[in-house]
Amino acid sequence: MRPFSNALNKLRGAELRPTRQRLALAKLLFEGDDRHITAESLHGEALDTNIRVSLATVYNALHQFTEAGLLREIVVDASRSYFDTNTSDHHHFFVENTGELADIPGEQMVVANVPEAPPGMSVQRVDVVVRVRAED
Repeated sequence: MRPFSNALNKLRGAELRPTRQRLALAKLLFEGDDRHITAESLHGEALDTNIRVSLATVYNALHQFTEAGLLREIVVDASRSYFDTNTSDHHHFFVENTGELADIPGEQMVVANVPEAPPGMSVQRVDVVVRVRAED
C-alpha cells in the first residue's frame, strides 16, 4: 500500500479533489484511530510535521470534510468546535475543566420525544453533549 493511499481513497470516495493540502490533512486525520480534533490542534500537528498550511486552510478543509460526510462537527459552545473522525451515531462527554471530548456509544443513550421538525425540514440526527467535570 502506498503512503497516503487511505487518505487518497477517502477523498476520492467523498468526491473531493485531492489537493496537496487536503491530502496532507486527510493523512493526519484518517491514518490512525478515531479522534476528536480542533482546527487549531490539527494546524499545530501540520506545522509539526512540516506541512505548510494556514489556519484558514485547515478550517476550510475541516468544513469540506464535514460537508462530504468524512467528519462530524461537535459544537460544545459558541467559541469551540471539535471535529470527530468517528461518523457513526454516538454522543459525547465534554470534560469542562480539561477541554477533552470522549465518546458515549450510541446504544448507551436513548433520546426520547424528539419534536417534529418544522414544515419542509427533517431531523438529520440528534447530538447530545454531556458536560462533566473532573473531580479534585
